[in-house]
Parts: sequence; structure tokens; C-alpha cells
Amino acid sequence: MASSSHPKVAIVILNWNGSSYLRQFLPSVLATTYPNLEIIVADNASTDDSVAFLQQTHPSVRVFTGTENLGFAKGYNFFLQQVEADYFILLNSDVEVTPGWVEPVIALMEGNPAIAACQPKIHSFNKRDEFEYAGASGGWIDALGYPFSRGRLFDTLEKDEGQYNDAVPVFWASGAALFIRSIRFHEAGGFDPYFFAHQEEIDLCWRLQRMGHQIYVCPKSIVYHVGGGTLPAGSERKVYLNFRNNLIMMTKNSVTRELFWKIPLRFMLDGLSAWKQLLHGQPFYWKAVFMAHISYFIWLFRIGRKAVVPYQPLQGYYRGSIVVQYFLKRRMIFSEIVRTK
Repeated sequence: MASSSHPKVAIVILNWNGSSYLRQFLPSVLATTYPNLEIIVADNASTDDSVAFLQQTHPSVRVFTGTENLGFAKGYNFFLQQVEADYFILLNSDVEVTPGWVEPVIALMEGNPAIAACQPKIHSFNKRDEFEYAGASGGWIDALGYPFSRGRLFDTLEKDEGQYNDAVPVFWASGAALFIRSIRFHEAGGFDPYFFAHQEEIDLCWRLQRMGHQIYVCPKSIVYHVGGGTLPAGSERKVYLNFRNNLIMMTKNSVTRELFWKIPLRFMLDGLSAWKQLLHGQPFYWKAVFMAHISYFIWLFRIGRKAVVPYQPLQGYYRGSIVVQYFLKRRMIFSEIVRTK
């Protein structure tokens, strides 16, 4: 019987045609030592043998099955309604966890009730001494809505030499390995289902901060992430979702007076990026950005936004522009831009 002195934790792996990843990485998850734990695979209508594999080889794993691919955002919203736990851990199927990875995060969150969500330190699975793109050692955001991390600016990934080993407040926690209090997930309304996938966790963390909660990173916990398992880097769909969702996220969460200058400036910068990629022989990128802008206006006129009341200063928020810092001033690592000590 699991220890009742420990809060109930549910690891929920959203899976879509990830049979090969489940075979490779689920054993590390099953070796998790936290005493009051349930492991769930929520299958998003896979067409491979994921469900059969789980039923035949891992009967201890609880399996939920859907009838259609709902994407990351809507999929988790749907499946987490069926999970009873104090904490959810939303874990990508392409993540290898390490011994004792749950305990320090839960201890940190139990010791600080203001923390709504937290992430471990995320290393690259293929370059194990480097940070990984999707979160590194905690996510930040700049004034124009560009997300970056302690250990990752754009495509520059730092080697982990212990420089970001402090457990601190950040702006967003990675959806690759997201620890979140179940009550806070539901209070915030979960992920925005319109996003489908990409940046929905940043939007959720932004809303949680506006509600008065904190987001943290806990570097005592380390996981290794492959990345790009469902939508590979450089795919047209991935580019489209990133640009569209980022604009929607900014519009939803910024005060109105800021949008009058931020959105036009973002359109200009997005356009420059699109034309640069077109000149480098990647027409799909230009098309994806163009379609993202069209879809943004469709969202704006169909769904719109509610007025946002400014809250206390956001943590993990850089008031400058990382585009200027990175591309013009050539400051390419986090500590050259943000000095936190």
C-alpha cells in the first residue's frame, strides 16, 4: 500500500504513435521510487501498437484510450479530468528520467504552497552534458513574447557546468516534464485547447502567475529529453503552431495598451524571419509564418480576448528584447543577458 504521508502523484504520459519511445523510456519511469505514485499512459488514438504493447508487457500501467488525436493541449485537458491526484506530472514519451527525480520537486512544492508548477532540469538525451531546448533549467520570456531558458537562447544550447543549479522562480515550466498541482491546473482552466500543441504550457504558466501563483525550476531533479518526437524541428506544422500560438498567447495575457505596439512589431520581426528563411531556400517556413498570421486574425475575430488586469510584476520576465541582445549585440548565453545575482 502506498504511503498516505506522501501526496498522491500521477505521472501522465500523453502518447500518439510513440510505441518506440514507450519501449525505450518507460522502464526508467517505472523505476521511479516515489512511494505514492500512479503511472498512466493516455493514448491519443494511436495507430501503432502502443496500446497493445502496454497491455501485454506493462499491465501495472493504467491506460486511457481516446477516439481521436486531440493534440497536446486538448488531450491533456480531456484525460486529466479522469485522474485523481494531488500533483500531476505531465511527461513526454521521449523523456528518460533519473533515479530520485520526483522526490526533490515534490519536496520543494510541498515546502512552498505558492508554487503552482515546477520543472526539473532538462538535459539533451543525445548530448547529455548539454541543456535541452524545451526548458533547459527554467523558462523565461522577453517583452515581445519570445520564450528562452536558463541555458538556451534561440538555438544556442549551453553545456551544463552547474551555472543554473539554483531552485528559483521562472516564467514558465516545460511541458516535457511539468509538475503541477492538480487543483491549480483545474482552477486555471487547463491548457487552451485552441493551441493544439506548442507553447500551451507557457500560456498556462502566464495565467497562473496572473492568478498570484509561482512557477519554479528544481535542478536537483534531472531528466533527458530527445525532443521533436511528434513534430520534428523544422516541420511546417511546428513553425506554424509556434508563431500562431505565441501571438495568441501575447494577446490573451498582455494589457491592451501594450498590444498596440507589441503586435505590429512582432509581425515585422516575424516577417523578417520568414523572408530570411525563404532566401535560405526554405519556402515552407515563409508559408508557415504567413498562415500563422492569417490564423491569428481568424482567432482574434472569432474568439477574441478578455480584458487583462495587470497583476504584480511577473517573475522570469525580461523587459528587453532577446532578439536585439542575441542577433545585434551577439550575447548568446543566458547569463550575459539576465544577471540574477
